[in-house]
Amino acid sequence: MCNTCNVGDIRKMIVHDGHQGPKEIGCSKDFLAWLTDPVKNGGGAIRDFGCYGADLMTWLMHGKAPIAVTAMTHHIKPSVYPKVDDDATILLEYPDATGIIEASWNWPFSIKDTEVFGVSGYLHALNNNDLQERLKGGYENVTVKPALYRDNLPYLADVLSGKTDPGNDLSSLPVNLIVVRILEAASRSAKEGKRIVL
Repeated sequence: MCNTCNVGDIRKMIVHDGHQGPKEIGCSKDFLAWLTDPVKNGGGAIRDFGCYGADLMTWLMHGKAPIAVTAMTHHIKPSVYPKVDDDATILLEYPDATGIIEASWNWPFSIKDTEVFGVSGYLHALNNNDLQERLKGGYENVTVKPALYRDNLPYLADVLSGKTDPGNDLSSLPVNLIVVRILEAASRSAKEGKRIVL
């Protein structure tokens, strides 16, 4: 997660990802129609914001898939989102770690933060610029290097031209294939009310 951080092997990650809802924040009519289509998008908040936490946890676990996925969803605003969930919690089970993804279209404002608990310390990314590390001695602010790519199209062009090797980064195909499996299992788990073994 950062070169200077020394929190040890990961034991737990908690991601909060969401906002007031796509309609509430003014998403375009076409994008809103896709987001809220249970066939085209496959779900609501579980897919819209669940993907980010699944991506982060897969990356933090060095491309390993979880053993099992358990999820539950809520339909808090059925008059606004009649066909899809608008709040989801996803649990990712690993042999020695747990990922907790909280995805919502029901928060008072946009929230995107991540907590990572390691064997010897804790990291809290409050947003994309502010990262805190806590070891036994206390908190320390960690300098966050700016992203090499600020836009996905130059990144894609560099991958396709061979200038950049995605390896197992957050946007790589191997990582995102696992993310798709996680989201499919999460949707099944929420629908069937049971833990889904991958």
